[in-house]
Amino acid sequence: MATLRPFRALRPRPADAASVAALPYDVVTTEEARAQAEGNPLSFLRVSRAELELPPGTEPHADAVYDRATDNFERLKASALVLEDEPSLYLYRLRRGTHEQVGVAGCYSLDEYDRGIIKKHERTRRDKEDDRTRHMLALRAQTGPVFMVYRNQEAVARSIAHGTREEALLDVEAPDGVRHTIWRVGSGERDTLVAAFACVPALYIADGHHRAASAARAHQRIQERAIQDPSGETAADSSTMLGVAFPHDETRILPYNRAVADLGGLTTAQFYASLRARFDVAPGPASPARRGEMAMYTNKTWLSLRPLAPPDRADPIRSLDVSVLQEQVLEPLLGIGDIRTDPRIEFVGGIRGAAELERLVDSGRAAAAFSLYPVAIEDLMAVADAGEIMPPKSTWFEPKLRDGLLIHLI
Repeated sequence: MATLRPFRALRPRPADAASVAALPYDVVTTEEARAQAEGNPLSFLRVSRAELELPPGTEPHADAVYDRATDNFERLKASALVLEDEPSLYLYRLRRGTHEQVGVAGCYSLDEYDRGIIKKHERTRRDKEDDRTRHMLALRAQTGPVFMVYRNQEAVARSIAHGTREEALLDVEAPDGVRHTIWRVGSGERDTLVAAFACVPALYIADGHHRAASAARAHQRIQERAIQDPSGETAADSSTMLGVAFPHDETRILPYNRAVADLGGLTTAQFYASLRARFDVAPGPASPARRGEMAMYTNKTWLSLRPLAPPDRADPIRSLDVSVLQEQVLEPLLGIGDIRTDPRIEFVGGIRGAAELERLVDSGRAAAAFSLYPVAIEDLMAVADAGEIMPPKSTWFEPKLRDGLLIHLI
């Protein structure tokens, strides 16, 4: 069963929350971060992507970046952040248009992460782990939560419904139209929510695999330092990671689409002929209507692709549309074997829509683009339950949490 732990959150004063809140560090480039932080000295991007304040071309992993992040964090703590008096839990609501989801924000056990109660579906890259581990150790803080899901539980739902009737602690309307509302759950109701959460058998990381892995590595480093120097400064608890866990049936997954730079030496006619040997190809919409269909854009035309030999639905990996695309098109026809490293492929989050795929192809930057049907959250959980790994860039969770609204000091 999953363990939920209260913590003393470092968070913005309500008047400064909108200025502090920032998109997760890993969904913006340095240039985008620089543009978003311009004119806003409180933007948390100045902590999470501190290279934006350094000369263009600065190596993002240079010592100067972590030094600047630490300095900016200390200034932010002095000017706009407050530390809660007592350990609490929080309810975090994301709302965009008619979509709404409410998660439980707190600290989650790294031991349970290591033992597989908190389940993964994605591989992590060592260089990205190195970066966030060093960032956490420099700041002695986890500054952005791991986005997780759990199978909805009635007892947790009752606690959430009760907590969201209270006055909100923070309420931020982000520039992208997402509203972020946070309630603090303290004293007796906090204990009720902890007890309710003890009925949750497992948690599933949706977004934030590198944050989770880095939190585990930072904890290990802190333990090693404590052994080497027992008289050193006693740290806050580093054995947990900051996370927000949402009920599975409230989360929203968008597709992670693909664009390819060229046709792998094939002419357009050869490529189409090869496709027709594997798919039913017909004019179709830009967004597939159901699982088992894909859309392709090339030559200013959208085509619908349906495999002539549908995959085995009993296989949680090969039955995914991203796997069908890889095994039936990208690798055998276009020669793109490792999509993690091949520079000929570009990934486009579903939030950018079909227009971005059309722009890439029409501009000549891509020869073809593929629009996919979103992976279901049940598919993700089935893959994680089987101890398997999803294909790279399979899911785009939207809306995104914000960095800087809830911070866990370690």
